[in-house]
Amino acid sequence: MRYKYTSALTLLGVALCIVHFFGHEYDPVYLLFYALSVPAWFYPIFKYTGINPLPLYALTIVCWAVIGYVIDRFAATRHSRSRH
Repeated sequence: MRYKYTSALTLLGVALCIVHFFGHEYDPVYLLFYALSVPAWFYPIFKYTGINPLPLYALTIVCWAVIGYVIDRFAATRHSRSRH
């Protein structure tokens, strides 16, 4: 599989959002989401009142997909260098 980290980390982002959506009233779930969601660290700066979770969830999933893609690209580059 070519993009295994991209797929795995995208699924992690989706799982974080689903768990937060259904369990956001529990402090451990709330803290877990805000600890692992990079956009959630900065989202309140740009949105002062009534945070809508849907854009935040979308940004979280995209952020984890980009992180996975970067890891896949570095792994492919490293793998191609080791072959030569």
